[in-house]
Amino acid sequence: MGEPADRFYQSQGLRLHYADWGNATAPPLILIHGGLDHCRNWDAIARELQPHFHIMAPDLRGHGDSEWASGSSYGLSENVYDLARLTRFAALRDAAIVGHSLGGMIALAYAGTYPDRVSRLAVLDGAFLPRSQPMPINERMSKWIDQLDRIAQSEPRSFRTVQEAAQRLSTRNKRLTAEQALHLASHGLRRNADGSYRWKFDHYQRARAPYRLSPDDHIALWARIACPTLLMWGSESFVPDPEAAGLLAHFRQAELRKIAGAGHWLHHDRRDEVVAALRRFLGMARDRD
Repeated sequence: MGEPADRFYQSQGLRLHYADWGNATAPPLILIHGGLDHCRNWDAIARELQPHFHIMAPDLRGHGDSEWASGSSYGLSENVYDLARLTRFAALRDAAIVGHSLGGMIALAYAGTYPDRVSRLAVLDGAFLPRSQPMPINERMSKWIDQLDRIAQSEPRSFRTVQEAAQRLSTRNKRLTAEQALHLASHGLRRNADGSYRWKFDHYQRARAPYRLSPDDHIALWARIACPTLLMWGSESFVPDPEAAGLLAHFRQAELRKIAGAGHWLHHDRRDEVVAALRRFLGMARDRD
C-alpha cells in the first residue's frame, strides 16, 4: 500500500482535510487523532488494517492540513459536528471508529449522539471524565481570557530542521524510535518563509474554554452508545485507569484492554499489541495474546 489520497470537505466554512486509504468497497473505518497531532500518525495502523477496510483519517480542525478556526472555536462540540459532516460528505454508513486521546473523546460523544451510525468503537487512552468546574463562572471566564492573551503574545516555536523537531517529539515520548519520530515530525511541520519549520497545529488549541461539557454530560452520552466498545489503556499513561475509575459501568457493552509498558501514545509504544487487539475487536482475526 502506497501513500493515501488527500481529500477535503467543508464544515462551518472550514476546509478540512482527511487521508483516504482507498478500498472503497470495504466497510468504512475512521481513525481520529489526538490533540496537537495529525492524521498521518495513524499510518502504521492504517497500513495493517487497510486490506479489510476503507480507512479515512481526518485532520481535526486546526490540525495537520485542515484550516484553523477563526476565533479559536475548538470545543468538543465543534469537533463532533465536523465528524458528522465528514460522514455525510463521504456517505458513510455504519462506520467503525478508532480514536486516540481527544479523538477518542470526540468518537465517544459522536457515538452517544448518533448511536445508530457507529458499528464498533475503539478508544485508545481517551476514556476519562473531565474534572468538574467548581470555580465560579467569572473566574473561569477570566482564566480563559488570560490564556488567550498569553497565546496571542507568544511566538510559536520554530525548528531549524525536521530532525530537530523529531528530537523534540522523542523528548516528549521516549518510547518513540528515531524512525517513528522522524515520520511524525515530517508530516506535522509547515515550513516558514525563512526556511525554518513550525508545527502545523493552531496554538489556540491549548486554551481551555469555560463552557465545556460536564462529567454528567459525558456519562449521559456514553450510556447511549449502542455498539460494541473497546477501551484501550496504556499502563504507564498519565490518563487514569478506566477500570479503577469505574468508567465501564457507564457503558452498555464495553470491554477494557490494558497494554502493559505503554504510555499515552500506546499505538506507537506497543503497535503490534494494539493492532492485534484491533484486529480481534473489528472481527479480522482471533487475538492470540
